[in-house]
Amino acid sequence: MARLLISALKYAGHDVLLASKLRSWNAKGENQAQKRIESRASASINRLKKRFLSEPVGKRPDAWFTYHLYYKASDLIGPEISKALGIPYNVAEASHAPKRAKGEWASGHEAAEAAIRHADHIISLNPTDTPCVQPLLKQNAAITHLKPFLDASNLFKAANQSARNRDILVRKLDLDPTVPILVTVAMMRDGDKFASYRNLADALERLKQTPWQLVIVGDGPKRKSVEDLFANFNKKITRFLGKKASREIADILSSADLFLWPAVNEAYGMAILEAQAAGRPVIAANSGGVGQLIRDGSTGILTEKGNIQDFADAIKSLLSDPNRRLAMGEAAKNTVEKDHTLEEASKIIDFILVESNKGYSK
Repeated sequence: MARLLISALKYAGHDVLLASKLRSWNAKGENQAQKRIESRASASINRLKKRFLSEPVGKRPDAWFTYHLYYKASDLIGPEISKALGIPYNVAEASHAPKRAKGEWASGHEAAEAAIRHADHIISLNPTDTPCVQPLLKQNAAITHLKPFLDASNLFKAANQSARNRDILVRKLDLDPTVPILVTVAMMRDGDKFASYRNLADALERLKQTPWQLVIVGDGPKRKSVEDLFANFNKKITRFLGKKASREIADILSSADLFLWPAVNEAYGMAILEAQAAGRPVIAANSGGVGQLIRDGSTGILTEKGNIQDFADAIKSLLSDPNRRLAMGEAAKNTVEKDHTLEEASKIIDFILVESNKGYSK
């Protein structure tokens, strides 16, 4: 998403400078780690101030743009630079978790809250973040919801060649061309991702009497554990392809009949959007911002969060109805074309930057 935001900014005609490569993420909330991060941030602030303030006013940045601000990864640089230069401070995807005000991430929580309070504009990609962020906004600051988006050109192309791509995948993996192909694309790491894979395996366990083939794309530190979740299934119907390039993923998605993801605590899920752009219906749990991507009953099916039987029933219903799958897949692709493209996002972001600059003068 960070790369997509940069692409959207450039598409709208803005010059984008990556001001710092500092990684502020503090995985465990360790106090010493936070102090080291803050020390490096302070050095970056001094360096950037010296650099930008030495330039002619017309050559300095017009705005600061930060992506994904929260208690584990607060922006320790942007607010200070925006104050020093007198420029607007904008954030895409900010979240605020009051329950983190005490404990190991207290300092990160405090820094994230301070940054949100300083922001001129918040771009929300997940509407569930808004209730906690909105009360922190300063006077005249605004929050705008931006639908998750992507550069869908390769996915649309793959969708138009789905029959060809399916034939290639069937031959390559020695699949049964008469049996529906299910696909999942996700990283294999601990926490919510692994919990989602576990729910997927549990749901498919209830469908052993229903013909299906599963293709899983993804890799990560929990790959062996994920593979173990599916050990009870015949290896003929479960294939692990590992990490794949984006063009390969587009072809694989367009080859499938259904995209599945239980979406445990998912913010919104880019793979869900990619699958729909490739013309595939999606079955996912209605978690976080997932509901804004899937039109239930039209582009896919949203199931009750954490309800494995509901998820299994949804899979079974679409496996038995190929015409409905095709109609949903076409509707999914059309929805992405209308609401979730890089071009549409660039227009909204450009408007936000123009609005946030009002009231500032170099």
